[in-house]
Amino acid sequence: MGSRGADGAAGGPPDASSPADPPGPEPDPVADAMDARLPADLLRAVLQRLPPIDLARSACVCRAWRAVASDRAVLEAAFCAPWGVRRVVGEPETQAFWRVATLGRFALSHAVRRGDTVPGVALMYSVQVTDIKRFNNMMSDHGIYSRERLLIPISNPEILLGSTCYIEMDHNAKREVAVFYPEGRPGGKTESLANTVSAQRRSRRILESVRRSLHVDDGTAAYYLSVSEGDPRAAMMEYSEDLRWEQQRTGQ
Repeated sequence: MGSRGADGAAGGPPDASSPADPPGPEPDPVADAMDARLPADLLRAVLQRLPPIDLARSACVCRAWRAVASDRAVLEAAFCAPWGVRRVVGEPETQAFWRVATLGRFALSHAVRRGDTVPGVALMYSVQVTDIKRFNNMMSDHGIYSRERLLIPISNPEILLGSTCYIEMDHNAKREVAVFYPEGRPGGKTESLANTVSAQRRSRRILESVRRSLHVDDGTAAYYLSVSEGDPRAAMMEYSEDLRWEQQRTGQ
């Protein structure tokens, strides 16, 4: 009794042997045994054959597995394997990109040429018009005239066999995808980046000016700029002609 009272007396100093914080997690002997049993090269060969979602789960087993499962080469191999892609170049904005290896993570790059239309491009690649518009964040078909390229959703996964894709953030489409260039990736992209950005800003200023002058949306302004070869004055005259024709036709 006396001994217990002395130990538990109120106001007494805490027992130095009592831990102030909860004890840390106990080592997992099973994980440690697996870690010791599997050589690093064998572990790598096994993990990179897992589907991406299972690869992410394997990173929770132990530190050694996490190190291998987080390796760039292993992530890339697991991401490419379902579609037979040879290589993926570039780094995504977040590691979560690698966890979903669906066809929606891939896209074809189509360089927009004069005379292209969304239905025509859709027919060329055997995809739906609505799929192209949704994939590229386009509200109308006229949106094609304000873009240098379209991302084409993959309809036939066989075209990815043995391909090299490039991780890119498309700011028009507002999505990050692994892009496949059927005709080869255009060269000189890096060295001409500043000129491209400057040209895009200039084009945007012209588009804004025409849009405000005509009181129309971006797609309509871009259309009239395209048919007038980028001449703002000619675009406004073309629009005025069309508007006058419509008014005469309706008798207004």
